[in-house]
Amino acid sequence: MSTNLQENGEDLFALHTLRLTINGEPRRVQVPAWTTLLDLLREQLQLTGTKKGCDHGQCGACTVLLDGKRINSCLTLAVMHDGAELTTIEGVANGDELHALQRAFIKHDAFQCGYCTPGQICSALAMAGENHARSRADIREQMSGNLCRCGAYNNIVDAIEEALPACRGEFENAAPALLNKGDAA
Repeated sequence: MSTNLQENGEDLFALHTLRLTINGEPRRVQVPAWTTLLDLLREQLQLTGTKKGCDHGQCGACTVLLDGKRINSCLTLAVMHDGAELTTIEGVANGDELHALQRAFIKHDAFQCGYCTPGQICSALAMAGENHARSRADIREQMSGNLCRCGAYNNIVDAIEEALPACRGEFENAAPALLNKGDAA
């Protein structure tokens, strides 16, 4: 078995420099190639609102917005997203003013332990931008990747249903370039 720490002349433990915009703030970070986006956020940047649930992409607790799209941050390597714009739960509110989704979650008691709430809110925010949810059944289906072990699903759907019009208004008023970001294929 080889103990060589180099492959093709490159140090396998080299740090990679990334430039990201996180919650509206330009950041420059250095990470090993194997660092997940979740670990970068929680361990290096101390943005602990994004939760590590299953670490296998099955629960949605780690959901963040990457260029306006929802993503399970435990399933993607940070080095894959140089130049990206990330929004975590810490970036959803506008200063001390809670976002419409956050206010609705409080109003409808859409959390019990609160562990899944950051991922639920980020996922719902992205869902509003996708503009496919037209009914409670649609909301349930499109939020099915976010699990709540406490079973607050009815309250979560109530909160999202109430906040959805306000969230859609945000997206409609956004610059067209923001809405189309990441859609080029």
